[in-house]
Amino acid sequence: MTDLISMDYIVLIIAGWLAIGVCGVLALWRPAFATYVLYPAGAALGMLLSAIGLFSVFGVAQTGILPLGLPDLQFHIRLDSLSSYFLFVLGIVSTGVSLYSVGYFRKKEETPLGLMCLLYHVCIASMAMILIADDAYVFMVAWETMSLTATFLVTANHSDPEVRYAGFLYFLISHIGALALLLGFGLLQADTGNYTFANMREQHLDLLWGSITFFLAFFGFGAKAGILPLHIWLPEAHPAAPSPISALMSAFVLKTGVYGFIRITFDLLHAQIWWWGVVVLTVGLTTALFGVVLSATQTDMKRLLAYSSIENIGLMFTGIGLTIIFHAYDMNGMAALSLTATLYHVVSHAAFKSLLFLGTGAVLHATGERNLGKLGGLMRFMPWTAWAVLIGMLAAAGLPPLGGFVSEWLLLQSFLLTPGLPNSVLNMLIPIVAGVIVLVGAMAAYVMVKFFGVIFLGQPREQKLNHAHDVNIWERLGFGWLVVVCLMLGFFPVQMTLVIDRITTYLVEEGIGTAVAKNGPLLLAPVAADRASYMPLMFVTILLVCCLSAYVLVRRMYHGRIRRSIPWACGYPFQTSKMQDTAEGLGQPIRHIFGNFFHITRELPSAFDKKPRYRITVEDPFWSLLYRPIAVITEYISRAVGVLQHGRISIYLIYSFATLMLLLLVVTQ
Repeated sequence: MTDLISMDYIVLIIAGWLAIGVCGVLALWRPAFATYVLYPAGAALGMLLSAIGLFSVFGVAQTGILPLGLPDLQFHIRLDSLSSYFLFVLGIVSTGVSLYSVGYFRKKEETPLGLMCLLYHVCIASMAMILIADDAYVFMVAWETMSLTATFLVTANHSDPEVRYAGFLYFLISHIGALALLLGFGLLQADTGNYTFANMREQHLDLLWGSITFFLAFFGFGAKAGILPLHIWLPEAHPAAPSPISALMSAFVLKTGVYGFIRITFDLLHAQIWWWGVVVLTVGLTTALFGVVLSATQTDMKRLLAYSSIENIGLMFTGIGLTIIFHAYDMNGMAALSLTATLYHVVSHAAFKSLLFLGTGAVLHATGERNLGKLGGLMRFMPWTAWAVLIGMLAAAGLPPLGGFVSEWLLLQSFLLTPGLPNSVLNMLIPIVAGVIVLVGAMAAYVMVKFFGVIFLGQPREQKLNHAHDVNIWERLGFGWLVVVCLMLGFFPVQMTLVIDRITTYLVEEGIGTAVAKNGPLLLAPVAADRASYMPLMFVTILLVCCLSAYVLVRRMYHGRIRRSIPWACGYPFQTSKMQDTAEGLGQPIRHIFGNFFHITRELPSAFDKKPRYRITVEDPFWSLLYRPIAVITEYISRAVGVLQHGRISIYLIYSFATLMLLLLVVTQ
């Protein structure tokens, strides 16, 4: 069957998305057509892409040249196991988000729906083009197209100054990263003038230029992925964008940075150095810890999920860093294990984070609120949304039997099963990193409990929440698709690991598929069954047996009666929403422990306020430590340069004459 799958189908799907976008512009004054025809068509193409990408992982690499570009700069494209896998993930995300968008964009936004349709589908098509690019030219064209369309999508509600500011910040950081990528590709071609990836694979950079290229790639792709300290755009852009766009950005736009970094590090660069991995691992681990701590202190549900995405991106880069260390020491089996964990987390995070962002969109549409302090009790009014978000929350918390647990468990195994590295410093570092990963996982579960409990459990904190409405059929289809993906990733980890094995074999010359396949399709043992193993179906069976036994013992054998009463409320006869835990209260222990790293602003009520109000704001410390000083210096330089602007032609002619004389003096010397 893989022989029937060709890169031509991928190109046709990309062309189909572009055609759908053009149709959206033609139907600019017919929003119903854009909503109920074009978005479902985009979802169908996404579903087809996920199937083709999955089967192409097992095929041979295919190359081609598109009749586009310039005479000497043609569009070279290539489909291999790595690009096929990320196309599979993109297909999953685009299908769920497109189905959900049919119901979400049912009322007119500030940006016309036809224009939104154009930007959305061009953004998806450009991401697919990034994945099959086989030269720096087409890669950067697609990269800049993705950044530009994503900026316009973020600023869809452009009448709000905060939204415009978020879009500008995203655009600025993206292009700073793009400049680093241009420099990196310039070094990779090694002064040959040939910018194809095939030529770059043949070059052998020395230690100095290889290191410079590697860290330019780390900086450029890290800016898009959201690693520290380049993350600053992410918690601003995600809350500003419409929820389907937030889901798309968190689920896959961030992953283009992960894809690009893996492509350059393990495919285009000739070799890896162990201390490169130490740097990436340290930055990734710091990013993960920073993201989960900031996420625990948030009271805005979309900002909370944005910092949670930073945490998950940090875990992915932690896995990449460990893979570099193993591969540098020719420990390819362990490198395959850590890379498998990273790639598994890529697809798992794409599924559950898009599900969570779509859930916040449903809550926002139904209530008009995204402040956790004004929500609560929505499970009784929005059961479809609540159950879908619950699945996503359990996966994000890393709990079995869902995909989030499998990826984090594999990552932890790659640390715990590490044999003695030929470096005493690394042997001391690895156990510490494993402990921090466990801490990050525990805090992530804590954050997700806070997220779901405050929004959906308890009693409504506002009267208007009693009139909240649940999602429509299209939004349910989007939820259902992503829920199925989350469950499949959790219940069938062996099969998914065998898919990823094709990629690890290509990138690090070894895989864990042979060890996994020995134990059958139900038992996941990445190294050996006697070392570590996981059987999701057995876990679910035991869980169901325990629940059924408890039911039989209590309901049938004990007394069989049900007595309903109001829970004890500390002596108060009636329960109100004010007696529930708040988002601020649940985040208080984290603020207390890590308070010295934050800039916290509190608004405290007085004893005479008729309507007392308590408000706390936690500011990202990188604003005050890094970005504000840069802004002040930039403003100072701009004012100094502005002194030269007099508006008089005679003064400008003097400047030109002085510059010419200076150049002549330099040449004569």
